[in-house]
Amino acid sequence: MEIDTGTTELLCSVRDGVALITLNRPEARNAMSPDLTEALRNQIKARGDDDAVGALLITGAGTAFCSGGDVKGMGGRGPRGQMSYEERLADLRWRQTHLTGALVAVRKPTIAALPGAAAGAGLAIALACDIRIAAKSAFCTTGYAKIGLSGDYGISWLLTRTIGPMRARELMFTSEKVGAERCEQIGLVNRVVDDAKLQEEAFAFAKSLAEGPRVALRHMKDNLDEALHIDYSLAHHREAERLVQSSRTEDHKEAVASFVEKRKPVFKGR
Repeated sequence: MEIDTGTTELLCSVRDGVALITLNRPEARNAMSPDLTEALRNQIKARGDDDAVGALLITGAGTAFCSGGDVKGMGGRGPRGQMSYEERLADLRWRQTHLTGALVAVRKPTIAALPGAAAGAGLAIALACDIRIAAKSAFCTTGYAKIGLSGDYGISWLLTRTIGPMRARELMFTSEKVGAERCEQIGLVNRVVDDAKLQEEAFAFAKSLAEGPRVALRHMKDNLDEALHIDYSLAHHREAERLVQSSRTEDHKEAVASFVEKRKPVFKGR
């Protein structure tokens, strides 16, 4: 099913429980434009709330994932250059909250498929997803130091929690281009696949998650998110609550029955 996103700069379809969201400005390496980012914000929220969707897969058209902000509109050249400091601050905070903030808040598995560059805010979008799958020719770079900026869209927080403070500082300070294989070595992406197989393998992976026990997966995300900032004792209590809740679902009963009957489970998401 094709979804009308309101712009050709963002494509969205829902198939086999997967919402495939494609940044579609290949001529600009999928740089973030006002139309693209507005549509992306809307689709993250809508597909995150859509009961027909079990997983979100975000990718880019052409040979890039997302090259970040449009540099040509920076340096006071764009419309935001006319804003006061307070206006610009409020505007950026709102845009961050409703893009990467909303993506982190989605209680379904989220996957980023990187056919090429993920740079700056584009890297932040990829980092806001649960899983990252990269083509062999892809690379990641923070990019901010090269344009005299300090970072936005939560990249410092996301990067630190993904690869640790030492690596995060190195990549932020240097804007180094990190190839796909090294990205996998340092934990920036989960796996690397052949360029020609990226979309196929990423969709198959997303589909496998969409077919999973959705209540249990939602509880897993809650447990894993909380593990970053609560103590072990509280984590025990929260895990126990969510496991008991999961045990009362139809999906759990189906999983047990399928195990006994030696067949693949068919989960209903309830």
